[in-house]
Amino acid sequence: MLRIRRFEERCVELYSAARIRGFMHLYIGEEAVAVGVNEALTDEDAVVSTYREHGHALARGVPADAIMAEMFGKATGCSRGRGGSMHLFDASRRFYGGNAIVGGGLPLAAGLALADRMAGRNRVTCCFFGDGAFAEGEFHETANLAALWRLPLLLVCENNLYAMGTALERAQAQTDLAMRAASYGMVSWAVDGMDVLAVEDAARRAAEGVRAGSGPHFLEMRTYRFRAHSMYDPDRYRDKAEIERWKENDPVERLAGRLRQSGELTDEALAALEQRVADEIDAAVHSAEQAPEEPVEDLLRYVTSPVEEAS
Repeated sequence: MLRIRRFEERCVELYSAARIRGFMHLYIGEEAVAVGVNEALTDEDAVVSTYREHGHALARGVPADAIMAEMFGKATGCSRGRGGSMHLFDASRRFYGGNAIVGGGLPLAAGLALADRMAGRNRVTCCFFGDGAFAEGEFHETANLAALWRLPLLLVCENNLYAMGTALERAQAQTDLAMRAASYGMVSWAVDGMDVLAVEDAARRAAEGVRAGSGPHFLEMRTYRFRAHSMYDPDRYRDKAEIERWKENDPVERLAGRLRQSGELTDEALAALEQRVADEIDAAVHSAEQAPEEPVEDLLRYVTSPVEEAS
């Protein structure tokens, strides 16, 4: 969680200095969800993410230097610099995006889960999405088919209370998302998304249920983003006092406090961890700065099929 927090904070600095361009959505405040869920998955499981996916990618094991290079638009990035912040991808770690379309990853996740079921592979496909996806047809179509076909799918809704700038209660008549998901006939429950241990426990139980063949499971992670929707968002739709109240439940500080109380974390150990994370991020930034850009002659590579000359 500390790696994700410090990575995102560095991205803010780099974006403000115009060294990272384009849209960027920060994960600060939601770290417990990515870390807790990924802790419950295996290397053989698949993860499908959203456009707010830096934390998911780091928790999945995508190297920080490959992510930072992607943010810089460099050829050494995990998507060869072609995707940027919203399109991180690493097939070797079964991390299938990064998707800029709200709810766009849901049908892709259903397809991955269906392929595993048809091939007889005992895998879980985990799909992250936000509360705003409940307003999209992709969610309802995916939930219906997943339950109907008993797909090995773990649906993780990161309910941070705001779909871009619209509060949940202003857009949804029923704000209990876990209860709504249960109406499709899948096991569903809500989780304190600011508590990494609660997240890990819930995700592990859900993943075990999926793996046992009981069909899709749905977890509503009740969390909060401390920053605006994106770096372009002036964030004028939220009460500042509300943000400060949620910061009192900071998932990073919450776990650190718990570990201090149990004697498992000392100030010296935390300082050493901070330094290790800082060194890793410094190295990632330096590597991204030195990395080459993709040559212009490769502009259409991976975009169009090669022309086959007639014999």
